[in-house]
Amino acid sequence: MSERATATFGGGCFWCIEAAFEELEGVEKVTSGYAGGHAEDPTYEEVCAGETGHAEVVQLEYDPAVVSYDELLEVFFTVHDPTQLNRQGPDVGTQYRSIVLYHDDEQREQAEAYVDALDEEYDDDVVTEVEALETFHRAEEYHQNYFEKNPDDAYCTMHAQPKVEKVRERFEAKLA
Repeated sequence: MSERATATFGGGCFWCIEAAFEELEGVEKVTSGYAGGHAEDPTYEEVCAGETGHAEVVQLEYDPAVVSYDELLEVFFTVHDPTQLNRQGPDVGTQYRSIVLYHDDEQREQAEAYVDALDEEYDDDVVTEVEALETFHRAEEYHQNYFEKNPDDAYCTMHAQPKVEKVRERFEAKLA
């Protein structure tokens, strides 16, 4: 096995993004958390209230020999709408913004190029932020693997399940 790499994305509720990435071969770990804000130890309640400036994000540990960063970007932009400013579906606020938090210059370049290409495809402006990851804060335990633990939760059936199904259909060759 090659060395693991890390990627961090935010595109609405982390339950939905986490569930989608957990479908992929080569993604070895997905952790829900918070990033991009100013509080030193944010809680879910503070983030949801918009008090900390953080976004709900997922951090992936993946094997780049199995799944590339560009493929992760493709999945990320398939499962959320990068033209919605500070919202995804019913979730509204800066904590639900579309954001790629890069870990190195190569990821920054790839993410910026991907966003630029998407901007040409969409009629509306792509509002995805591309920023350096400063600090990742792991979310509370009950948020981890939320969809897997709560598949019948109404929010999950209405919002996470369709994203999972989209990944299964569109990326069939990359499923775990």
